[in-house]
Amino acid sequence: QVQLVESGGGLVQAGGSLRLSCAASGRNRRNYAMGWFRQAPGKEREFVAYINWSSSSTYYAPSLKGRFTIDRDNAKNTVYLQMNSLKPEDTAVYYCAARATPSYSGSYASYDYWGQGTQVTVSS
Repeated sequence: QVQLVESGGGLVQAGGSLRLSCAASGRNRRNYAMGWFRQAPGKEREFVAYINWSSSSTYYAPSLKGRFTIDRDNAKNTVYLQMNSLKPEDTAVYYCAARATPSYSGSYASYDYWGQGTQVTVSS
């Protein structure tokens, strides 16, 4: 029903910025909330950010709030993650996910559709 494709990852030096994009397509897209997650090798998948359809509600992992910003452009069917002041510990594969239930969740198991991920590498 929903296909998600991430882009914008790459190699950046510590202190730099990246802007990730997640393009959505398919049916029943309109009412989905969106989230960003990340996973580094040997680590658990962790919540990064959440945004509802209207952009009236956002949530962030406490350690990331202030550095990362989630937003969306529904006319373009795209969700973004602006990442500033990047640190080596931000290195991970970043995934976008869609959630049909219109409420906040930071649990990966609560999301219904997933992209394939985009690699972000932050060098020291």
